[in-house]
Amino acid sequence: MAQITPEQLVRAKTGDERALAGIISRMMPQVRFGAYSLPAEGLDSEDLVQEGLIGLMHAIGTYVPEKGVKFETYGASCIQNAQISALRAARRKKHGPLNSSVPLSEEQTIPGPEEAAIQQEQLELWQARFRSQLSERERQVLTLVLKGDSYREIAEILGCTPKAVEGALARARRKLRSFL
Repeated sequence: MAQITPEQLVRAKTGDERALAGIISRMMPQVRFGAYSLPAEGLDSEDLVQEGLIGLMHAIGTYVPEKGVKFETYGASCIQNAQISALRAARRKKHGPLNSSVPLSEEQTIPGPEEAAIQQEQLELWQARFRSQLSERERQVLTLVLKGDSYREIAEILGCTPKAVEGALARARRKLRSFL
């Protein structure tokens, strides 16, 4: 892969988007490596990618070629430092409740009456098609298992052996898998 030239760095510092994009694409493997190799407790890997990119931008702005260090080395160090700092910040005690909480689903919309009716109709069609695939015994066993009864209880209710219950449930599961 091509080296990052001092001219490219100067152009990126002055706002040349093509030069900046070239530097980012050259350093992106380093950013991703750090994001996916660090234990991200409290942070998503994509958050660490963003932090790494912030570190890279800092490196572009503060790099001094006269110090005799290649930009790739300096940039990798800035990327890693930014990611580690973000991890440390996320692990602080004040962030504990956030780190241990359950995320809310982004899509918590309540369907309108039309959507609810369509969903209900689709569910009923699916149930009818699935029921037609099962034998009477398989439907009975599946219903009782879903209700929470044990194999022994189901066998007593249906007047068969627990082994027959197990077989009927296995057939119902196999049909369900092939149906889906």
